[in-house]
Amino acid sequence: MKRVAFLLLLGAAAFAGIVAATAPPSGRAEEGPSAQTARDPVSVPSAREVRGANPYVEVDEEPAPKLIVDDPDPKGLAKGLFWVQYRTENVRILAVFGKAALDVSPRIGHLHIRVDDLPWLWAESSGINTIDIGGMPPGEHRVLIELVDTNHQVFPGQAKTVKFTVPKSASASHH
Repeated sequence: MKRVAFLLLLGAAAFAGIVAATAPPSGRAEEGPSAQTARDPVSVPSAREVRGANPYVEVDEEPAPKLIVDDPDPKGLAKGLFWVQYRTENVRILAVFGKAALDVSPRIGHLHIRVDDLPWLWAESSGINTIDIGGMPPGEHRVLIELVDTNHQVFPGQAKTVKFTVPKSASASHH
């Protein structure tokens, strides 16, 4: 019994030593980004830098919106599928439409997507950041992706054309 009590006491003392060794000198937890930088010289981006502006306040002098589009995924093309990832900067992709929403801050918009000069298009407003078009026949194709405001006007310079070829060996299971 004495041996068990001694081992418990020894374990408690070891635990207290670990806590004391890892506590900040002031006895309080360090606060703020400067504390993180002091411990870790590699800068960690702030939430605002990653997620964008606070959605609860108007943004003064918003920077211009930007559309970034990757190349199509070759694994999809081999199956007759067009999968392309995109992201936007300085505009949130939301299912909000109309002239009244033009004054919303931070700015909102959506995408218009056109395939091979067909006379129709569709609006992408889900914000999942991947465009998925199935049943693409073998051959050369073009997909026009436009970043537009809530009133369907293209933000200046924010239209990207993605040219690609679906191989002849593409799986017919998705056609």
